[in-house]
Amino acid sequence: MAPLPSYVSGGWHRPKDEGAPLADAVTGEEIGRISASGIDRGAVLEHGRRVGGPALRELTFHQRAALLKALALHLREHRDELYALSARTGATLTDSRIDVDGGIGVLLSYASKGKRELPNDTVLIEGDVEPLGKGGTFAGRHLLVPLQGVAVQINAFNFPVWGPLEKLAPAFLAGMPTLVKPAAQTAYLTARLVELIIASGILPEGTLQLLCGDAGDLLDHLTEQDAVAFTGSAATARTLRTHPVVVGRSVRFNAEADSLNCSILGPDARPGTAEFDLFVRQLVTEMTVKAGQKCTAIRRALVPARLLDEVAEAAAERLARVTVGDPRDPDVRMGALAGLEQREEVRRGLKPLLDAGRIVFGDPVTVDVVGADPERGAFMSPILLRADDAGRPEPHEVEAFGPVSTLLPYSSVDEAVALAARGRGSLVGSVVTADPAFARRVVLGAAPWHGRLLVLNEEDAKESTGHGSPLPALVHGGPGRAGGGEEMGGIRGVAHHMRRTAVQAGPAMLTAITGRWTPGAPHTRTDVHPFRKHLEELRIGDTVVAGPRTVTLDDIEHFAEFTGDTFYAHMDEDAAKANPFFGGRVAHGYLVVSFAAGLFVSPEPGPVLANYGLEKLRFLAPTFPGDELTVTLTAKQITPREDAAYGEVRWDTRVTRGDGETVAAYDVLTLVAKRPEGE
Repeated sequence: MAPLPSYVSGGWHRPKDEGAPLADAVTGEEIGRISASGIDRGAVLEHGRRVGGPALRELTFHQRAALLKALALHLREHRDELYALSARTGATLTDSRIDVDGGIGVLLSYASKGKRELPNDTVLIEGDVEPLGKGGTFAGRHLLVPLQGVAVQINAFNFPVWGPLEKLAPAFLAGMPTLVKPAAQTAYLTARLVELIIASGILPEGTLQLLCGDAGDLLDHLTEQDAVAFTGSAATARTLRTHPVVVGRSVRFNAEADSLNCSILGPDARPGTAEFDLFVRQLVTEMTVKAGQKCTAIRRALVPARLLDEVAEAAAERLARVTVGDPRDPDVRMGALAGLEQREEVRRGLKPLLDAGRIVFGDPVTVDVVGADPERGAFMSPILLRADDAGRPEPHEVEAFGPVSTLLPYSSVDEAVALAARGRGSLVGSVVTADPAFARRVVLGAAPWHGRLLVLNEEDAKESTGHGSPLPALVHGGPGRAGGGEEMGGIRGVAHHMRRTAVQAGPAMLTAITGRWTPGAPHTRTDVHPFRKHLEELRIGDTVVAGPRTVTLDDIEHFAEFTGDTFYAHMDEDAAKANPFFGGRVAHGYLVVSFAAGLFVSPEPGPVLANYGLEKLRFLAPTFPGDELTVTLTAKQITPREDAAYGEVRWDTRVTRGDGETVAAYDVLTLVAKRPEGE
């Protein structure tokens, strides 16, 4: 049986040695081999930097997002094949959907975020302009550009599809190529995933490579422009993080490691309440999904001491209904662990936990198995432990990475928070309660020790994705033992793969560099009103100045009567004079904005299709009866949409009084048509 191929340096590499065997987790039979012999790992990284990186950086964020969407839709057509192969890892269909559909979902999520939240550009601007001089001729901005290296991901065995895709998506969107190094046990599923991606031809060459087998001297070839994302044990994370090249070259290193996650049941959640049932159901789910082989699984269940017996009884009753066996059997609720070696690792982890507590459900050695040989397959019973002395160190220090959890009692909110912190940093924790005061105290107390906290109760249960489900819009990572890293997190994950640089220059130069109009840069006045221009004809800096228009007391009173806004500052002279900000009656801020729109708009049908909002609106000075208003509207940012006949234009808007004082400043957002084809 030939070893799995690796996709490196533009082609499939097939090792010539025998490699190490890979086993079906359910049957124990050999299904493949793995080896990385003959691969020049330095050349692999250089191929990503030299070929993949430039190809990606030529694309805009929107173009990269479109490719991620196309890839997701392509993989969706091959889900059944991936499900079938996933079953050989011991995963049930539900487990496989979490892995496969979850990974595809991350691609779609980042595709959507890239289109909605990022510009159709290759540069990401962060924050506002920072004035650096009194005269307005010196300013600064922060911009982000892609790192010019490779995003190296070293993954764990438990999510062979989701793991690679959740790391690929933000790196790709940022403009950084990826090298995937899967864990050996389930590398055959990751290899098939990459085969499907490469065969699709969707991604530019060099933007995705696959290294099946040991990492070897891979880290020796890293540079300052590369990044490493690791998922696995805390011990391995420490070894990789302290590699001389990683340290010496300040290589960005992100780790998602061991995590003794906890779930805390509130004192209000007595038997018979929705929250009690939710806690028990979630605990059993987290113990049995993926056979407990999740970095986010509940390892410590913290329960009010007076409810410990009831929770133990209810959880044991629910666990008794869990069928273990061949994951292809529709009646099976929990499949096998990833392999026999992994099962033995879990049993070793159980020994110190048994010193601290006793088993209330399960047997570490024997288990009834449906449709498979319990000895050849890596099957194990769910094990629920109870440790009446919550102060024992073992439950807070030892992780049995399988279907194992420990019930621990607490007597006060402070003790619950302290016990949660005993994990020394976790990826996720959950609080199951309907008591807002309890939830607030626990969340604020536990937050320094957790990357994510779920508050679960009857209100959000129907829509909640659960304790153990990382979501692409939110950070997945945790402090301390959990690795100190942050994956995904929406656009935060994209920014992780980019270099933030502060640029200092004059307004005109900042405008040219960033592609965003900077206050103080020249305005371009043309004979054609900017609203009469199609998207392709508009230029950054195109400006219209309109006005003046005098605001009268009649205007103010009519606006008040028409809108119902009779706030005293607009209608009561004496009260307005007593107001320290005004000294007399003033115009409504929204009257000022409305008059400004009436001044700058070009009313005839044309390229401007719609005004879809205002942003950053601030009223900076009052407008009094008799004041003359002038508005200056300047094209600030132009964002074409790749798949639409229009784009978005952001207009810097300044409304000034006759004395030159700015009374309102904001951005107007419009949708502007592209020129019709053929014109």
